[in-house]
Amino acid sequence: MKKALFGLLMLLGSFGFAQTTISGTVVDQDGVPVLGANVVIVGKAEGAVTDFDGNFTLSTDEVPPFQLRVSSVGFSEAFANVTSNNQKLSITLEEQSTALDEIVISASRTPERVFESPVSIERFGLKEIKNTTAESFYGGLQNLKGVDINTNSLTFQSVNTRGFATFANTRFLQLVDGMDNTAPGLNFVLGNLVGMNELDVQSVEILPGASSALYGAGAFNGILFMRSKNPFDFQGISAYVKTGLTSQEAAGDNEYYDIGIRAAHAFSDKLAVKTSFSYLQGEDWHATSEVDFARPGADRSNPAYDGINVYGDEVGTTLNFDDLGGLPSGTVGSAFVTRTGYNERDLADYGAQSVKADWAVHYRPFANDLELIYNGRIGRGTTIYQGANRYSVTGFKMQQHKIELKNDNFFLRGYIVAENSGNAYDTRFAAINVNRSWKSDLAWFGDYAATFIGAKLGIGSGVLATDEQAHAAARAAADTGRLIPGTAAFENTFNRVINDGDLTTGAKFIDKTKFRHLNGNYNLAHLINDWADIQLGGSYREYELNSNGTIFTDFDGPITYSEFGGYGQIQKKFADDRLKVTASARYDKNEFFDGFISPRFGLSGTLGEKRNHNIRASIQQGFRNPTTQDLFIGLNAGAAILVGSAPDNLDRDVRNFDVSQAGQAFTGGSPTVSVVGRTAYENAYSLASVLNGTPTAVSTPLIQPEEITAFELGYRAQLGKFTIDASGYYNIYNNFISQTQVLVPLYGEAGDGGLSLLALQNGDRGVYQLYTNSQEEITSYGGTIGIDTKIAGFDIGANYTYTLLEDEEQLRARGIRTNFNSPEHKFKASFGKTDLFKNFGFGVNYRWSDNYLWEASFADGEVSSFSVLDAQINYAVPSIKSVFKAGGSNILGEEYFQAVGSGNIGSIFYVSWTINN
Repeated sequence: MKKALFGLLMLLGSFGFAQTTISGTVVDQDGVPVLGANVVIVGKAEGAVTDFDGNFTLSTDEVPPFQLRVSSVGFSEAFANVTSNNQKLSITLEEQSTALDEIVISASRTPERVFESPVSIERFGLKEIKNTTAESFYGGLQNLKGVDINTNSLTFQSVNTRGFATFANTRFLQLVDGMDNTAPGLNFVLGNLVGMNELDVQSVEILPGASSALYGAGAFNGILFMRSKNPFDFQGISAYVKTGLTSQEAAGDNEYYDIGIRAAHAFSDKLAVKTSFSYLQGEDWHATSEVDFARPGADRSNPAYDGINVYGDEVGTTLNFDDLGGLPSGTVGSAFVTRTGYNERDLADYGAQSVKADWAVHYRPFANDLELIYNGRIGRGTTIYQGANRYSVTGFKMQQHKIELKNDNFFLRGYIVAENSGNAYDTRFAAINVNRSWKSDLAWFGDYAATFIGAKLGIGSGVLATDEQAHAAARAAADTGRLIPGTAAFENTFNRVINDGDLTTGAKFIDKTKFRHLNGNYNLAHLINDWADIQLGGSYREYELNSNGTIFTDFDGPITYSEFGGYGQIQKKFADDRLKVTASARYDKNEFFDGFISPRFGLSGTLGEKRNHNIRASIQQGFRNPTTQDLFIGLNAGAAILVGSAPDNLDRDVRNFDVSQAGQAFTGGSPTVSVVGRTAYENAYSLASVLNGTPTAVSTPLIQPEEITAFELGYRAQLGKFTIDASGYYNIYNNFISQTQVLVPLYGEAGDGGLSLLALQNGDRGVYQLYTNSQEEITSYGGTIGIDTKIAGFDIGANYTYTLLEDEEQLRARGIRTNFNSPEHKFKASFGKTDLFKNFGFGVNYRWSDNYLWEASFADGEVSSFSVLDAQINYAVPSIKSVFKAGGSNILGEEYFQAVGSGNIGSIFYVSWTINN
């Protein structure tokens, strides 16, 4: 009886713990073992990874039959059927023949091959991330055709396509797992400063050009999509560490390091979690130009000197020494004099830093494709941002929180994006108010004038000074006791100023703006037996502006406004799936503007017996809503007062101006005059006309959404070992959003022909920058062509981009500032091999850019052509699941800059160790 009971228990135990064990080998087409291939049970969170010899063993409670999915970077997925226990499998992975075979989602919001995409698209996947020559995957995007990256600082790079590039790129949208990565108050993406850890990136897709029909107002000139790895599919712990140095003539050699870790685990086929963290620290590119803004040949001996990267010297006035000294006219004369400024290096924090963390919980309640996701991201960074002025963005924070429900046919997501400017400050106002804290403008210019007059008349010395000598003596006298960088007195004053949010006395800007977004999409194809791909979707967004009156006119509390939209798309294949027709349309409405419809129509045809040629054509309309700053800014930027164009904003901005003694006769004796923002739009002279000597009164129209009509033709082909991808486009812009500068007379009516002109003559005027639209039609066109091949195992590629703004010089002559900021010609090339010999690979990238005019609110000027060479070598050590890499960007050390006023870009050299990725 005991023996029978014991045998029964053993039998039950064997059933309770029965397992299926499968083993096998994964190889490529040449029979070479594939290291690190993922072998996963379809529909489950169970799997294994192949070893150095391509072998794997998988034990599971799953009872045959079931299926395995096998995948590896650079190969197409393969599937194997398991029919019995202890089965041994031999699985061959086919190398992805070309990038045209890769699957993308963003072009049509549904999976499709790059080859068949109805519009231009660029993809940067796991293979490209692993082999990038740049110091980061984000920097590696600049090697894609038609893609520009403007380097604002070490941690802030701005992606752009098809022209109109600025660091504050409001025409380009960046989505991270479906969330808009735009800083809500700044209105632009800060590169990857608060973006994604490269260990968690599954793919990056870039759509050049307008995509408003599917993605709304922000998708105006291009979109970048980053998708992270799902913890059900990518499990385990991976990490990297990079270290090296940045090298720049102005800053010297400085240590650079970057570390990151990612952990993901599926507790069952229903629940999986992940988290990642990264930290980057380095020295930013120092900006040290002392070239005078208006007089390129002048130096600091010039009394009116105003250096590009010297701040505080913007404060200037015309000193009539004869009037001030009670002398006959023509005795000493007059001169425009500026205060002595401070170099940027004495004001800015060049310690670049980026700290990013994210976490996610994925829940599949029915263990199928229905998935509920919570995702949180937070980033903190220190960088330099160049806008109207140069800003030291210290401790900037941004966070995103998302809840999403999705499956293969739909998604519904809601998220919030919030920013906190931290200890950010304006370096120009820091210098201005450090100067004023020590000595007022009135006292400084008074000391200057008295000393100049005395030197010219020889008072005290008996020797008549030359103008140069007199100006030197006057500046020395006025600067006596000036605060010197590095001293305790300077540091105490500087720290007080940068923590003061009132720009009349301080330099800090405060911003805690946020937006909330809800959007969804449903694909009806499965309901109609895949007769066509039909999608419906919509979105709603609410902004909450909160700057305590330091940026926006929200001095009495946060400002809120909203916008919504909805869209539909149908995509249908005909003629044996050789012809694909795509038609879509979207309606969007911002509460300040009329609704706008964005249609898109595209044709894509596959030709050839082998279906290896594809021709596409599309036409679409798009639009761009004015930004939060276009609408509600109220900021004295020094050179001008910026006033947003929202109807509710015109009467919120009130400024007080000092009136000259002569002008007080026309203000009832009042020494100050208040000006409301509305006056700048309705009663002013254009600045350009005054400078030209023909003052013209203007009434500036309020801002409206900008519109684009985009035409595109494209061709893709697989010709033996060569792939070709070419496209051309023509864009027509209407209601082009731009800024204009005006002069508001402090008395009189603009255009009265008398009193208002006297106000301008007396210097009794306010300088304003207004936000409006150009009434002219603006056009641009261009194209790209890329050719890639593999010869003897070597990957070789080259691409060329052409971009042109029509009538650019004529537009500028008529006072229309487009900020096109793009070179006409660009060329890029790549060369590498992932397996030059066992476990060893290398890559080289070359980029050349033509010269171009940089036009921005900080400064205009010519950017010289430049060439950049990046390279890397890598070595895999399978026994410790590691890859070691050494590389560098701009390894030839030929420094260059991409915007007037920014620091020269030097070299970055690094070594890295990546584990289990």
